[in-house]
Order: sequence, then structure tokens, then C-alpha cells
Amino acid sequence: MGQFDMVKDFFLGISRSRISLIGGMIVTVTTPFLLSYMLADTVWHIKNPYFGAAVYLALGPVFLGGLAMIFVGAFFFRGERDVHLFTLQYMRRYFTEPDMFGRLRRNVFLIVLLTSVNFAVFSMFLYRAYHYMESTQFCGQFCHVVMAPEHTAYENSPHSRVSCVECHIGSGADWFVKSKISGARQLLAVATATYPTPIQTPVHGLRPARDTCEECHRPELFHGDKLNVTKRFLPDEQNSTVHDVLLMKIGSAGDRAQSSHGIHWHVAPENKITYRATEHNRMVIPEVTLTKADGTTTVFRTSDADELLAGTGTEGDMREMDCIDCHNRPSHIYLQPDEALDRKLAEGDIPQELPYIKQQALEWITADYETTEVARQSITDGLNSWYKEKYPQLISDQPELLAKAIEGVVKAYSENVFPDMKVTWGTYVNHISHGPDFDIGCFRCHDDMHESPDGKTISADCNTCHTLLAIEEKNPQILKTLQGDDL
Repeated sequence: MGQFDMVKDFFLGISRSRISLIGGMIVTVTTPFLLSYMLADTVWHIKNPYFGAAVYLALGPVFLGGLAMIFVGAFFFRGERDVHLFTLQYMRRYFTEPDMFGRLRRNVFLIVLLTSVNFAVFSMFLYRAYHYMESTQFCGQFCHVVMAPEHTAYENSPHSRVSCVECHIGSGADWFVKSKISGARQLLAVATATYPTPIQTPVHGLRPARDTCEECHRPELFHGDKLNVTKRFLPDEQNSTVHDVLLMKIGSAGDRAQSSHGIHWHVAPENKITYRATEHNRMVIPEVTLTKADGTTTVFRTSDADELLAGTGTEGDMREMDCIDCHNRPSHIYLQPDEALDRKLAEGDIPQELPYIKQQALEWITADYETTEVARQSITDGLNSWYKEKYPQLISDQPELLAKAIEGVVKAYSENVFPDMKVTWGTYVNHISHGPDFDIGCFRCHDDMHESPDGKTISADCNTCHTLLAIEEKNPQILKTLQGDDL
């Protein structure tokens, strides 16, 4: 018995177990590939989401499964010769007989070496897999069709350099676990094609803004007022440029100011605002409650609040107002048709010198299309046909002008409308603004219809949040003054 080598017996035992043998073959084959791919990803930071999926969601689990099979098979040997390897009597001989103790040290060294190699591969895999599943590529591109609208909107947003997890998860283990459980359900929905179209905004599943947004943005600091100048284009022959000039009363949530005021008054610590909404998307708000620092409360309700809240079944969920109630789309921003074209014109993607391009583009991008490809073809054919009929000489002399315009118009459409996911103009509203078509934003509460018992109302006065200095003016005097042109 003393002639038997523990490691030899161990490997002989593995060879006699089909499970262990298959596991050993899997580990032997996958280890070099897994190490090579992980090293390449570490050095070159490969952005392809499917490369990461192949390595961390397929090859890695296969490697781990192979390791598990080795040990499961090894500890379920058949026959007396294999079983004695793990008996107390057999192990005692290695510690009491000097000739066998030296063999034991060599065997332990070999086992520790093999274990260390596997542990190193295992640790590197877990580290890289964790970062892959926290990456924007995994969140936004792995489920390509489903997440295409959100990822496209995110890439064109002011937060395009902020990773998804910083806003959706934040720091701490609790929300990390919650996000992975939610993500598992979403992956299952994608795999079984049971996801909704369009994807609903997770307004009830978001982490409180003070744990995420306010890690970078601090509304309590004094911000003062902000001059907002927006360039717009009219649907006339010259695509005339006009300006909207607004003085936004950003204000402060207190702290370094004498008192909270302006728009950020809503999130000041001394002004606790709660409300009840009737729908999942919080578009209809019949009741708003203001609780001041001294404990006094004022309830503002619409005349039909009881009827609306009773229809919810739960009489509306009470929610404390925070950043997300106004900044509900800080990253996944979808523009309205007019705004999308104005942006492309301002950026030069659509040539302003092409007559009536704003008018014609607006007509074509607001039509209904079954797919993005159909939309691209229809917009291209429609604009080509119209301009060749109305401005044949211009198109003949400058064909590149129309080609550039068409590409810009198609981009304005494809960055905001996704027929495959049933996302069209106005599907997702932005509460940070308000307009005549889809976005009511501030007017959910500021409508002069929410009244308190003593007759006070939540004002709908435009000057509450901003001062209108110029609206659709070609050469606003205020801009001349600010720029010093009238001096």
C-alpha cells in the first residue's frame, strides 16, 4: 500500500469515472481559449457584446461546469480500491510513516499548484464576467432588437459617457442583487419573446434619485438662473432660422442660498411634496400634498380627484417627489418630429439651403411605416421625387445637397422611431418640458385646477419657472443686447 501514490490514485480514480473524465477533457480544452480571450479583453477592451457573451456567458460556465464534474466524479468512485483513498486510516499513514510523508509533501505541492491555476482562472473569469455584465455594451446591445431604442437614445443623450449601472443600480450590494434578479427575468422574456412592445418605462422600479442622480448633481447648491437659447427652423422655402430665448429660473434647493426658490424649490428638504397618480406612467395626478418644515400640510386636489383615485382600485400610490418626476428621461431622450429636424438642421446634417426641406421632411418622417428599412426607402424615394419635380435644376447642379439632406432626415427618424418595438413619435414623453402635442410635463400639476380647501391653486403662470424673452423671433433684440451687437 505504501507504494501507492495519492495523486496517482486520484488521477486513476478520475480516469475510472466517466463524469470526471469528461470534466477533465472540458477543462483541458477550454482553459487555453478562456485565458486567451480574457487576456485579450483585458488588454484591448473589446467592445463587441457578442464576443463578451461567448466568453463570459458560454465558455466560462462550460469551464466551471467541467471543474465541477471533475470533483463530483472523483468523490463518487466505484469500488473498494477507490474508496479507501479517503478513509481516515489511509490518510493517517501519510502522517505517521516517514517514507510516505515525503511523498505526501510532493503530492500536496502538486495539488496546490493545480488548485492555484484553477483558482486564478476562476477568479479572473469572475472579475471579467462581473465587469462585462455591468458594461453598457451588455446592457444596451446584447438584446439588440429589444434594447435598440433605449441604447440609441442613450448614445445621443448628455449622459452618453455615463455607464448604465451608475444610474440604474448605483453603489451597494442590495440594488446590485435586485438588478440581477430583474435582469434574469428580462433575459428570460427576451429568450421566450414575451417582452412588451414598446418596453414600459420602469418608473416604479428605479432606485431613488438621491442614491443615484445626486451622487453627481447637487440641487441644494445655488444654481441661479439659466439662459436657454434654442435655434429653430420654420417650414418655409428658406427654412428660416428663429430663436426661442428663455430665462430658466433654476433656483436652489436651499443650503447655500438664503431660502429655496425657483424650480429646485420642489426638492428642497423643507418642502416635502407627495402626490397620488392614477396611472402607471404618472401622467394624471389628481392630488398633491405640500408639507412644510413646521409640519403644516396643504392638500391640492382637482375637482374630480375622488372619482379618478377611486378608479385606480388602490386610491393611487403615494409618492414623494424627487428629481425623476421632472427629469424622467435624463438619458433615454426621444425628440418630437419638429425638434428632431431642428437639431439636424442646426448641426448641419440637413442642409438649410435646400428649399422647403423642413416642410417636406416633416411630412415624410411623421408617416406610418412597418419597418425602419421601409421608412428609409420611402423617405428617400419621396424626397427624391418631390425635389426632382419642383427643383430639377438645383438637384441636377448639386445632387450631393439632396443626398446629404436625405441621410440627415433618415437619421432624425431612425434615432427616435423604432417600428419593430412599436416606438413612434410621442411614445415616451419627457416631463422636463411641455408642448402642444405630447409632452404636458409641468402641467400635470401646474394647471390652476389643483385647489386647496382655502382656495389656493397650483399656478399655471408661465413666469413661475421661466421668463419668455423671445419666441420664434428671427433676430431677437435680447440676443443682440447680450452679444453686444447693438452697442
